[in-house]
Amino acid sequence: MKKMINIALPKGRLGEKVYDRFEAIGYGCPSIREQNRKLIFENEECGVRYFWVKPSDVSIYVERGAADIGVVGKDILLEYEPDVYELLDLGLGVCRMAVASCCDFSDDTERTLRVATKFPNIARNYYRGKGREIDIIKLNGSIELAPILGLSDVIVDIVETGKTLRDNNMKPFEDIVPISARLIANKVSYKFQYEQITELCEKLK
Repeated sequence: MKKMINIALPKGRLGEKVYDRFEAIGYGCPSIREQNRKLIFENEECGVRYFWVKPSDVSIYVERGAADIGVVGKDILLEYEPDVYELLDLGLGVCRMAVASCCDFSDDTERTLRVATKFPNIARNYYRGKGREIDIIKLNGSIELAPILGLSDVIVDIVETGKTLRDNNMKPFEDIVPISARLIANKVSYKFQYEQITELCEKLK
């Protein structure tokens, strides 16, 4: 009997879309659709075992080998740089990482730029590439408030439609990188379950 593939799915809308994609290519697990409090769902016939985790934790489960593969946003991969293989861009959850601020913002390059963000490593790497001196202000929520209240000059955050920015008289000034859901694999699992994982990948393509 072939070894089960352990798959970490991100909780929420994105994870549900991802599961729909897996189901459509023959890796369904009917119990995942049931209203229950189960944490793990498996289908021995298909050789898959799913579990839902917080989106930012998917890469940890995969990197540490608790999951063989998983689906995670490119933002998480760039921010935390986990030691995993990035196999496929699924084209889901498409958005972008951008620099934004109040509409009347003008950058004074003579002084340190204050940057509020949930993604300090992405922001640091971006501005390092520009040779710009910055002061990172790490926030966990309501990032848009920071420039409005004078806590920061700009924010570095994920922008999907831009509606929240527009509603608060803000706009994106620079795009940093496109973001979407990526299929990732544990390096050891990829070596020992190569055929199963690549077959799944090919079907997803």
